Amino acid sequence: MIRIKQFLVLLVLLAMPLVFQPTFYQVLKLKTFDALVEERQPSNYFSILNITEKDVETEGGYPFPRKRLAEIQNELIDQGALGVGWVISFPQPDRFDGDMAFAESLASAPSILATFENENGVYPLTTGTVILGEDHGGFQAKGVIENVPLLREAAYQGIAVAPTDVDQLVRRMPLLLRTPDGWVSAYGTEVLKVLAGADTYVIKTNENGIQEVRVKGIPAVPTDSLGRKWISWVDTPEFSLDDIKQTDLIKDRFVFVGVTALGVMPQIATPVGLLEPHKIQAALSESILIQDSPSIPDFAVSIELLMFIVGVSFVWLVIIMAGINIGLVLASMMLAFTIAMEFHFVRTQGMLIDFTWSFVAQFIAASVAFYIRFREQYKLRQQIKKQFEHYLDPRQVKQLQKNPNLLKLGGEKRYATFLFTDVRGFTSMSESLPPEDVTYIMNKALTAQQKAVQKHEGMVDKYIGDAMMAIFNAPLDQEDHETKAVSCALDIIKNMEELNKELEQKGLPSIAIGIGINSGEAVIGNMGSESRFDYTAIGDAVNTGARLESATKEAGVDLLIGETTAMFNKHQGFEFVDEISVKGKEEPLKVFTVFRNQRLPSR
Repeated sequence: MIRIKQFLVLLVLLAMPLVFQPTFYQVLKLKTFDALVEERQPSNYFSILNITEKDVETEGGYPFPRKRLAEIQNELIDQGALGVGWVISFPQPDRFDGDMAFAESLASAPSILATFENENGVYPLTTGTVILGEDHGGFQAKGVIENVPLLREAAYQGIAVAPTDVDQLVRRMPLLLRTPDGWVSAYGTEVLKVLAGADTYVIKTNENGIQEVRVKGIPAVPTDSLGRKWISWVDTPEFSLDDIKQTDLIKDRFVFVGVTALGVMPQIATPVGLLEPHKIQAALSESILIQDSPSIPDFAVSIELLMFIVGVSFVWLVIIMAGINIGLVLASMMLAFTIAMEFHFVRTQGMLIDFTWSFVAQFIAASVAFYIRFREQYKLRQQIKKQFEHYLDPRQVKQLQKNPNLLKLGGEKRYATFLFTDVRGFTSMSESLPPEDVTYIMNKALTAQQKAVQKHEGMVDKYIGDAMMAIFNAPLDQEDHETKAVSCALDIIKNMEELNKELEQKGLPSIAIGIGINSGEAVIGNMGSESRFDYTAIGDAVNTGARLESATKEAGVDLLIGETTAMFNKHQGFEFVDEISVKGKEEPLKVFTVFRNQRLPSR
């Protein structure tokens, strides 16, 4: 339940950018599109004539006399240009009386003049439009600075508008602009309408606004709800006045004319750098002709939200449920899939659908889930270490930390060796000594035993008063665990002898110990209730080991070893003690012991 709440809170927080579209998110999305949208090849229908710094110097300054502009216009038409687009505004009469000559040259071939926006409430004449659907949506014009009447009567006009996105870069341009009286053409759109010989636009709308714009003879152009087209920054061929007589970039092309000389026309920021207005309008015309040019579909936000929910949910669940290692692998695959889908939609389908935030959100969700799992695992490992470090060999503790599932309730049938110890006469001794001396002796005796068990990779299963139970070959697999158990018993006896010397020096009574060892199958695992359990072993082999320890006193030895343990042991010099009867066994058991000086030979 806690994890579900954590996930829902995280999901809501991460969804905020998708819902409210803050500036940073829009910039991230647009930058992603800039990186993924491929550069297209020019259509070869257009060329660009740049009036350069050198041209201005040659002509004696700017602006050029309009008779000179007429000469340039006529020269372009004479060389076979389909038309000329002057992305220059002429709001005042020519001081050299060249307007008539320029107007005549404009009228001699399809020509288009630019008007630039100005918030003056003046709008050009509307163009013919047919609306398929509700007349709503569209980009609002602000007003324009008109060209002088003589020139605008001789040529077509288009608004050279270049609205910017939130990062002040031009990426999307409207094909048409709405005015109080109807619709007017953007400059680049007007170029194509004139070349196609059309006089009407067809605007198709849907519930969101404009869906597409059609010009007779040109395939329908998908747009966003404002009628904007995503611009493909095509490298349209360029030339200057110096090259006008030698270039082959004029015949059968429409020529955009503009000024690149410094300080004349403003440069506008785009994803491909600073561009002058005539280059931007040329790019709009080029983009309209690219049939598979990318666009932002109306359902883009829905797809982005779906990918976000699926991706974030997936990475959270796999890391939380499948564990850190497998979860990270699966989460990485989901992140790679998200990137692949972004490439697929933008590069293959031409749909500008952004999964960048979904990728970022997945990474954040994966990081949070990883932290939660890591924190839980760390706490659990620390708890396991604290609980078992005094009873298990450090390697066994590490295994439990690595796989805490070993601590779940349940067990398995396993062949192991069981060692039991008991301090003889401790009960009577405890009655005659002060409590602090009893505690001292007990702690020393159990520590001496525990060190021997850990030395030989066994596990101290439990302490019962002055008695101890140890297991070999569980929970870790051990080779020669029968041998290791006997070696452990001999070390316990040796440790007790050293302890007795210490007790004697302190004026405390010495102690004796009995040890029983038996090997066999038992059920080993976590036994108990769901709230309290212990890792232990139950079965006949365990009971027999305990009874062997009890029989050591009667047998007069410190150590009794079961027949199975002795049979699979590498120690030498086992001595048969006797056949003894134990509770629960019909047949007497053969038991053995080891002389203290007969240890496993060194290798």
